[in-house]
Amino acid sequence: MAQTSSSTSPAPANATDPALCEVTIINFEAVQAARAVVPPPGVLQEVAAIFQILADPVRAGIVYALAHGELCVCDVAAVAGLSISAASHQLKRLRDQGVVGYRKEGRLAFYSLRDAHIRRLVEDGIAHVQASQA
Repeated sequence: MAQTSSSTSPAPANATDPALCEVTIINFEAVQAARAVVPPPGVLQEVAAIFQILADPVRAGIVYALAHGELCVCDVAAVAGLSISAASHQLKRLRDQGVVGYRKEGRLAFYSLRDAHIRRLVEDGIAHVQASQA
């Protein structure tokens, strides 16, 4: 049986959100199980940094475009509606965060996503928004 701790103090009078608990009951087994699967703070910090870099709509669009194939800086600029300099700046931010990588071919730099995880993350985000709008 799950150990619980409870406090039966009534909810504050100004608590009008039906999604809030009206009493405090802590299921210690559930808390221990949740704590066991939560990654260490350093990993969570890196995850938060990825979400932060993707929080910019321009960068999210660049990442989504790169999820469908490698692009040179000029192509990224055209897709994103940016100057080449601005696109290069955004790509550097994505590169510094480990989201994208590049290869040189002569004088051209071609960018791609570093791994499929980022591609799935952005594609899932797009699918989530599209599903909620349907």
